[in-house]
Amino acid sequence: MLRFDVITIFPDFFREAFDYGITRRALAAGLVETKAHDLRQWATDKHRTVDDRPFGGGDGMVLKPDPIFDAVKHIAGFRRRADYPPDLRVVLLSPQGQVFTQLLAADLATNASQIVLICGRYEGVDERVVEALATDEISIGDYVLSGGEPAAVVVVDAVVRLLPGALGSETSATYESFSDGMLDFPQYTRPPEIEGMRVPDVLLKGNHAEIARWRHQEALKKTERNRPDLVKGSQD
Repeated sequence: MLRFDVITIFPDFFREAFDYGITRRALAAGLVETKAHDLRQWATDKHRTVDDRPFGGGDGMVLKPDPIFDAVKHIAGFRRRADYPPDLRVVLLSPQGQVFTQLLAADLATNASQIVLICGRYEGVDERVVEALATDEISIGDYVLSGGEPAAVVVVDAVVRLLPGALGSETSATYESFSDGMLDFPQYTRPPEIEGMRVPDVLLKGNHAEIARWRHQEALKKTERNRPDLVKGSQD
């Protein structure tokens, strides 16, 4: 079983976030377990303060390190990254992190038994969390969110669908976009014609070798059109 623990100041955000689709099926099957933890329960003052002004000045507030250190110690049993077992991943969700990819999702799905997701907020998190706690600093894209909560849902969904038994078909994840470095090929279903647009004849003839070639060619065309950076990256 893979366990996800989310550290957040908005635990109610996750009350129903995982109650749908593949994640819900994986939870029901006992493949995963999820729990959201309120960071404020590790605050030590009467106001349950988890943020403070940044040293050196500047706008906004920064999440304090001590509640996060205490939270990780309570949840995972370790206070420093140097003491973690290999199958524990502590992920800080941050705009400054490496971009989340299918390859990274597969790494988490394959090599982790517990993933602690720290949701950043405000102007960020004290850098000592990065230095001593986080095994991974992850961004889901080149844009800024109000907090890491939506990113945590994205990471959980992407990782769960790669777990054995999570999808109805064991080969489904193999043929999805990014699994082979390209976008997915175009998909069609009934009816065979609508608004004058027909399903490509090759998909209706049942020749699996021709269908495979067509799908590869169309996937390459779509990747070149929508994500030329992926094609360039594969050629470097």
